[in-house]
Amino acid sequence: MLDFPDSRHDITAAIALNAANPSVAPTMVAPQLQVAGVVAFYIVLASSNKAVLISAPDLPLLFLLLQLLIAVVLLRFSALVSKRAIEIPPFELQVAGKLLPVVLVNIVGLVFNTLCLRGVEASFFQIARGLVLPLTILVSWIHNRSVSISWHVILAAVIVTGGFFLGVTPSSQLPLTSSPSLLSLTYGVLSSVFIAVHAVLIKSSLPHCNNSTLQLAWWTNAGSAVLLLPFVILRGEPFILRAMMDDPHWDATVFLWGTLITGFFGFLLCIAGLLSIRVTSPITHMFSSAARSVLQTLIGVTYFGDLITTNRATSIIVIIGGTMFYTWIKSMETKAPSRHPDDIEAKGGDNTEESKEIELQQSPLMAEDKE
Repeated sequence: MLDFPDSRHDITAAIALNAANPSVAPTMVAPQLQVAGVVAFYIVLASSNKAVLISAPDLPLLFLLLQLLIAVVLLRFSALVSKRAIEIPPFELQVAGKLLPVVLVNIVGLVFNTLCLRGVEASFFQIARGLVLPLTILVSWIHNRSVSISWHVILAAVIVTGGFFLGVTPSSQLPLTSSPSLLSLTYGVLSSVFIAVHAVLIKSSLPHCNNSTLQLAWWTNAGSAVLLLPFVILRGEPFILRAMMDDPHWDATVFLWGTLITGFFGFLLCIAGLLSIRVTSPITHMFSSAARSVLQTLIGVTYFGDLITTNRATSIIVIIGGTMFYTWIKSMETKAPSRHPDDIEAKGGDNTEESKEIELQQSPLMAEDKE
């Protein structure tokens, strides 16, 4: 969720304008601003998340909880400022019960996502979670077997899967300190599984939120924070934080500012991601995804000192290529816009169901590359 900080306000405003006024057709400027803004949000979040987890590796759940709370507070504040654009639903126990599966899957996926990022290099993170697209296709097919899958889509999934295994194959070029552990890779695969399930659950959860993606975002983040809090306390992370603050050798500013920045940009990406599907096309998502992957790799190498071997570089290229191929296929297969007819956030847009599926996987904490 990040890249060019100066454009973040413009992109959010452009999205809000299209959402609030369905009669305003998307212009050439809005998609361009969106690509720049969403890519920027992703890169800032990915790099800031990694910096915080390096600074405080023993506080992954507390870090995640604070990000969720910041997003919840900002959503509430935004609703007070602009009640027409953002509506916070009242708490209803019956609705909370119906949304429990999607909230539970969301928070479990976020935990695995954070633990994976903590244990692998920033540039390797997109490889560790490279199975998101194939698993999303698989889970969607299992959920709805009446929808056939073209061999082109299967080929794209095979390409991405091949890129994943190419990247995780042990290499003699890597020192032991740079090689990811089996546990970290397991976290990455489990994160991909839960993201894929989350994408399917979102479709069945929207009717319980008046078909509002923003209301679903509120329920998801608030519910995730409530479910995560007991585990943060059980792990003793608040006490660990207190002990670390008493250590004169620990720089608390990285944790503090990193949490605030990722929470804020996570909120912006939540808004942009949930509403951007109305004003961008699958092709736009294709190129923004490629840009995010390239920039994330460059930041990992230049800022965090990651090592890029031939295997890793080839893996990233194959995963990007497979994802772009998949997006191009879906854009060719589905020319007509696909959206929920009663979504209260927006009526405009030029997206396929598949691009919507991928974008809605995104919560303020899922800031890294999803494809």
